[in-house]
Amino acid sequence: MKRSSGILLHFTSLPSRFGVGDLGPAAYAFADFLAESGQRFWQVLPITPTGPELCNSPYSGCSAFAANPLLISPELMVDYGLLEYEEVLACTVPDRDHADFDTASAIKSDLLRKAFSRKGEALLSDPLFNQFLWDNMHWLNDFALFSALKNHFNNASWTEWPEDIRDRHPEGLRHWGEKLFREILFAKFCQWIFFRQWGQLRDHLGEIGVELIGDVPIYVTHDSSDVWANRHIFKLDDQGEPYCVAGVPPDYFSKTGQLWGNPVYDWDVLKDENFGWWVSRMKHNLGLYHWVRLDHFRGFSAYWEVPAEAETAMDGYWVPAPGHAFFEKLSCEEGCLRIIAEDLGHITPDVIYLKDRFQLPGMNLLQFSFGSDIGYCGDALHNHRRNSVVYTGTHDNNTNRGWFSEDADEVSRKHLLAYLGRDWLDESKVSWELIRLLMSSVGCLCVIQVQDLLGLGSSARMNIPGKADGNWGWKLLPGQLTPLISEKLGEMTELFGRTSKID
Repeated sequence: MKRSSGILLHFTSLPSRFGVGDLGPAAYAFADFLAESGQRFWQVLPITPTGPELCNSPYSGCSAFAANPLLISPELMVDYGLLEYEEVLACTVPDRDHADFDTASAIKSDLLRKAFSRKGEALLSDPLFNQFLWDNMHWLNDFALFSALKNHFNNASWTEWPEDIRDRHPEGLRHWGEKLFREILFAKFCQWIFFRQWGQLRDHLGEIGVELIGDVPIYVTHDSSDVWANRHIFKLDDQGEPYCVAGVPPDYFSKTGQLWGNPVYDWDVLKDENFGWWVSRMKHNLGLYHWVRLDHFRGFSAYWEVPAEAETAMDGYWVPAPGHAFFEKLSCEEGCLRIIAEDLGHITPDVIYLKDRFQLPGMNLLQFSFGSDIGYCGDALHNHRRNSVVYTGTHDNNTNRGWFSEDADEVSRKHLLAYLGRDWLDESKVSWELIRLLMSSVGCLCVIQVQDLLGLGSSARMNIPGKADGNWGWKLLPGQLTPLISEKLGEMTELFGRTSKID
């Protein structure tokens, strides 16, 4: 990875007249802003389907392969001849600085069904649609049937479905596949439209020299097509319920740890199957993005397993995972691994060895570096390594301004001022001062949250770990990223040798 920089902004946070951001005109405008500002990378959060029952978290998807239909652009469907401009215009709502997932879901579901009703009869004779079905059959058939069943059973968990389909009996699969044929086709249609729009955006990014960094959560949601269709690779009982779940021990974010609740993998089974499901998942994502951030990387060396009946993650224990064997297999399939290891939290020598053996860049967070151990802290600017991706903070952290005004203790503020060679710092200036420090890092890539370009406070924070509701909603407004910000960012990027150049 060449010395470069980029911006972290999820698609749902883009400006939009449909409740949440999507792959439409605002995505292209933001891509152009990146190129004009000398940025090489655009980092996003997971794009998998989620919903209100999952708190709209991009890290709680009902599929590890499918995409969220909320990210489909109605404007681009007009270009495809699937919708009329007047129909789309009639569905617009005022653009706000907070995502409205419920409104967006209602609007886009209605528009997608209108488009499907017009295309439905000719869909199965469309060669492009049929090619899409063929290329993605390893996940699409299960996901589409799962989606149709969830809709039919009023969103009930798959463990509550009739036994014939809960346990995927051949006669049950055949019966429900025929009964729900049109809903299954609609789910496939939505995925086809999304990936068509995704391909167009990728082409545009290639033309302007901007690359995408995606995000792959280590775990999947229990109520997902992946667990339903692949029960044997998870630690589940005979009824399909997990008897132990994922989490992390007490850490910076929580004194009792975090009880995520996702089912954990049966790595012995996965290893016996040459990690087929995981290899397929990673190849899928490495085909979508130029680089992939692999969330909770330490879980590939050892993971925190918690009995399902436990009330907190404090009752968990470490279980070894066959990370070396998995990445050896993935290397054989993919060659150079374009993976960023999210190695934050409780990191032990075995995790460092796994990361370094496969030459994966790790992560450093500047906000974590100004404590009492600043001289020796790995996140401190003077201790960064070249093969690192450095952030002031990620989507799980406060904004720079919010951190300085609300989270940083007296020692951290004192060390930051000493690092800057100042006696005092105006709160409104702190965000760009931290960006300047980040840009000067020896780390090969630095990534900035877009909120920090705007100098926003804690109200613009994307996520508070451990808090169930109220996350993931912050959104840009049109015109917030001004030419002045682009010029300032571009000058700083040039100063520190990170300017993007198209080869």
